[in-house]
Amino acid sequence: MATTQRSFRLKPATLELLDEHAREAGISANALTQRLLDESLRVEHHPLIRFREGGSGTRFPALVGRRLSVWDVMGTVWVEGGDIAATAEYLQISQRDIQACVDYYADFREEVDAYGAEQEAAAERVHRQLERRRAAVG
Repeated sequence: MATTQRSFRLKPATLELLDEHAREAGISANALTQRLLDESLRVEHHPLIRFREGGSGTRFPALVGRRLSVWDVMGTVWVEGGDIAATAEYLQISQRDIQACVDYYADFREEVDAYGAEQEAAAERVHRQLERRRAAVG
């Protein structure tokens, strides 16, 4: 992805926090700044969505205060034929929360679909490993 250089003036305390967090995360300050800006701008437009870090280190959009990723919610929306009320009832969360996920998905479909594909591939790997274990013990 092409990038454009831009200059910003930041408080020394902010730069210290940025550098410290980048070191802890094992990434460059530029990469961390890009991620933080990207996620913060998305949250500005989608206030019920936050970013969480998965076990593999992959960050993904999720519903605030829930363990549900946007991908998880969208999967249920699709199973329910796009019915927001039925999805909310099934997941036992508000229709507003469901709509927030649908809105985020509408804006960032490719990213959410890529995360979903990663999740499905990981689930398939676990399934194959369980099958190998079952076969090994008879």
